[in-house]
Amino acid sequence: MSMDKARLAIDIGGTFTDLAVVLGSKRVSAKVLTTPRAPEEGVLAGIDMLMQRAHLVAGDIALVIHGTTLATNAIIERKGAKTALIVTQGFRDSIEMAFENRFEQYDILMDKPAPLVPRELRFGIPERLDARGNVLIPLDETAVRGLAPVLEDCGVEAVAIGYMHAYLDGRHERRTREILAGLLPGAAFALSSEVSPEIREYERWSTTVANAYVQPVMDRYLGGLAAALKAGGFGCPLLLMTSGGNLTTLETARRFPIRLVESGPAGGAILAGDLARQYGLDRVLSFDMGGTTAKICLIDGGEPQQSRGFEVARQYRFLKGSGLPLRIPVIEMVEIGAGGGSVASVDELERIKVGPESAGAEPGPACYGRGGTEPAVTDADVVLGRLDPCYFAGGTIPLNPERAGAAIDKAIGAPLGLKRLEAALSISEIVEENMANAARVHAVERGRDLRARTLIAFGGAAPLHAVRLAEKLGMTRVMVPAGAGVGSAFGFLRAPVAYEVARSRYVSLDQRFDAPLVNAVFAEMRAEAEGVVRAGEPIAALSETRTADMRYRGQGHEIAVALPPGTLTMASRAALAAAFEEAYRAAYGRTIPGLDVEIMNWTLRLAAARAPLPPCPPQPPERRAQPRQSRGVFSPTELAIEQVSVYYRGDLTSGSALRGPALVAEDETTIVVPTGWSARVDALETVVIEKDEP
Repeated sequence: MSMDKARLAIDIGGTFTDLAVVLGSKRVSAKVLTTPRAPEEGVLAGIDMLMQRAHLVAGDIALVIHGTTLATNAIIERKGAKTALIVTQGFRDSIEMAFENRFEQYDILMDKPAPLVPRELRFGIPERLDARGNVLIPLDETAVRGLAPVLEDCGVEAVAIGYMHAYLDGRHERRTREILAGLLPGAAFALSSEVSPEIREYERWSTTVANAYVQPVMDRYLGGLAAALKAGGFGCPLLLMTSGGNLTTLETARRFPIRLVESGPAGGAILAGDLARQYGLDRVLSFDMGGTTAKICLIDGGEPQQSRGFEVARQYRFLKGSGLPLRIPVIEMVEIGAGGGSVASVDELERIKVGPESAGAEPGPACYGRGGTEPAVTDADVVLGRLDPCYFAGGTIPLNPERAGAAIDKAIGAPLGLKRLEAALSISEIVEENMANAARVHAVERGRDLRARTLIAFGGAAPLHAVRLAEKLGMTRVMVPAGAGVGSAFGFLRAPVAYEVARSRYVSLDQRFDAPLVNAVFAEMRAEAEGVVRAGEPIAALSETRTADMRYRGQGHEIAVALPPGTLTMASRAALAAAFEEAYRAAYGRTIPGLDVEIMNWTLRLAAARAPLPPCPPQPPERRAQPRQSRGVFSPTELAIEQVSVYYRGDLTSGSALRGPALVAEDETTIVVPTGWSARVDALETVVIEKDEP
């Protein structure tokens, strides 16, 4: 890639579309409202604004990177394609039976997540492979052909195909697609042996169905966006951000759009991980708060926590098992409905409730003046004086404080007998406590302590609430990087072109250990991953990481264990067993002597090498920053309006220092520095906020 050309990143969120461009050391960003009915309109409008600000033309751009919540929203809002599911005969209801458990034990009216495919569009076909991939019942091709007119009459747009043990051999799935594709031109197909070739049919089929469900929607959107960019003179490649923090090609994204489900939040975690490595911070908590949701991620040793399991569209906010499971590579984080657009109300017990409902971009919070009448977190921030009504989103979105106050009075103040400022502060405190509680639960479940961590905050709303969140979690340092308001977009520009592949092959670490089989599986995965990575990065050096899902024989769940590089032999068994026991002890505090170890899944990630990160330069000498003005802000400790200094981010340079209470305003966000905290700008232009010594 030419170093004299720029790279452009686009992040579509539920409320805002964030854009960033980098050319050498030059960084320019923009934030525009998302256009939910036609997302590409907001993208193109934002690109025009950004290119004008950066004084660039389309030919100056060498690469466009895009992340989006459209796949997630299509599943949550049930606005995907009309989808059919074809399975092995006798397993038609498996995706509705799910795990056959109650995730909410004491709720007799428990709401289970409805399958994306209704029962009348689920069909069984005679065929069967055994657990070793041998054919027990040949595929009934006549039955497959007989389905074509039924699917056509039902108006099916996408077909998910999932047969028993197809993760071992997808020949029956491929033949089914071949037959139906000739009879149903225009239909999209998703095979479980390609989307998620892993053991356990429910998760495999759930992932395949979700991929088929969003595939036509995402294919049309991505194809249309690529065409619009080309028509606008952008002849450069378009890469997509995946939920695992990797970049992939447009063709792969159109084929496997389910991998884009958490692409936006992944960009922020990549940014926080890179910053942690540059600063030499071993333990970090990233905090991303946008207009619709807040995302919290644990980062250890500069690497975000990773997982291959994820749930989307949960019926119950924090309850595992209440959503649709997906087996995709994902950066592990907790996401809650707590953003600037989260709506506040009073429930039947006279408690203030904030989120998960969001005002979104249309109509938006009441202060936007776009028809919204319910108070949101942004309305509370305006009333409390934290946001400058004339400088929100760089002045492109004027805010109306009186509309915000009237909405808070009506929904919160009047029902509870609170004054306007008290009601606004209550909204802010509730949303911050919701986020703190989610962070505590997430950390405890993983055996982590938050108090010694550094909080890295980004997203349009995060710097407004970051220090208060840190106080609730017992943390004493908060970092707000340059361009924090569009942090995920800048994170996209740091992500590697990479691809992750998984295979289920049962292997025991005893005398029957089949090293040639494992080596053959890794060679197959390497070839698949390299084909994807080379399409996006033809010449870069590649790095390979391997993991295995291992367990003691007889257990029902596995833990991921990092594997050493190189060819495996019979002598490798001891090293694999030792690595498993170390990981098991770290997770559970003990090992179980005398039990054999077995491996269920193998995973390979191939990534194009990135330029090494420069270390953080020495800190410059501090000098007192000069505010531009002062503004009345409601103090949560004094419960009164106090005049605080207002600094503009563009006026601050490396070494600038200030003490709270203060506000630091920039185009895409505002940093709140409360009483008892001090801030300074370091050599990387990061605002570091630390609690004053008592």
